[in-house]
Amino acid sequence: MKPRARDLGIPFDGTPGPLNAITDVRGVEVGVSTIIRGDASSKPGEGPVRTGVTVVFPRGKASADPVFAAWFAQNGNGEMTGTTWIDEGGFLEGPVFITNTHSVGVVRDAAIAWSVKQGKTFQPWSLPVVAETWDGSLNDINGFHVKPEHVFEAIENASSGRVPEGNVGGGTGMICYEFKCGTGTASRRLSAQAGGYTVGVLVQANHGRRPELRIAGVPVGQEIPVSAAPRAGGLPPAGEEQGSIIIIVATDAPLLPHQLERIARRATMGLARTGATSGNGSGDIFLAFSTENAGVAAAPREIHVSMLSNARISALFSATVEATEEAIINALIAGETMTGVQGRRVEAIPHDRVKELLKKYGR
Repeated sequence: MKPRARDLGIPFDGTPGPLNAITDVRGVEVGVSTIIRGDASSKPGEGPVRTGVTVVFPRGKASADPVFAAWFAQNGNGEMTGTTWIDEGGFLEGPVFITNTHSVGVVRDAAIAWSVKQGKTFQPWSLPVVAETWDGSLNDINGFHVKPEHVFEAIENASSGRVPEGNVGGGTGMICYEFKCGTGTASRRLSAQAGGYTVGVLVQANHGRRPELRIAGVPVGQEIPVSAAPRAGGLPPAGEEQGSIIIIVATDAPLLPHQLERIARRATMGLARTGATSGNGSGDIFLAFSTENAGVAAAPREIHVSMLSNARISALFSATVEATEEAIINALIAGETMTGVQGRRVEAIPHDRVKELLKKYGR
């Protein structure tokens, strides 16, 4: 089992759920399909392939019951389909998929095909949510290697248990803070006094410049600078923005769409705790949903819904910030050194060095 941030002694605020994952929110299922094949000798269009698909089901793949949801774009140089209907209707109908930038279309088409075949469309038509980050530094992204069968595999693999992290699913070829990164997750459980609710976060992290990286407040990126030597295989010069991040926030607290938009915006603060500043080239797009209020989307007439008082929502804001920060660091710690297109090699963050720096700074 891969080490996680807490295994290295990295301190975080708040209390995690049993799995410290988005699946601590009851009903949530996560599945991945990871595609790794070929090496540096592969021709463009044939590989090497370092990519995949991640899927998040709010109520599990057996359910077609929509959930209240909202989204927020911190910086919009990216894509998340289906968001206009979330704005308009207030519901997320079906799962959320995450993949690479140039595979959004095929994933969307396959998601619709699956929903139709399974009878899981809530309306007669489907407007699936598919988000992306760019993995072209390691993956032969213009080879269009994600196929419908990979989407179906991710769906089939979806479960409510432990969530794989690092070089998996849509996060397979991703880089953050110029270290190998990928998929990460974390959760927070509120005290009984605060309602006992759970907040879970899943990220596909592909963002940030090395000097920005901070772990538990420690300037790790400045202490482990990028080499001044020419970068292998034509990676962007050190110091340039590397990409994007998708953040999915789940909770079992009874929140309405306008409240969930407030939750989604708080993910920005968790991202900022790790040092990111959301540069011009970054697609930083967040979605939040609540698994409560089951069945309300299908109500033919008036229906009573449950809503948490705004006077009690601040604890959920804090939980979102804390879980987002830890999910990003988990993605970073789980990342494993990878070689991809044109022999480009992206190193994993050195765990021993991180522990040394935590000690040096008294963390």
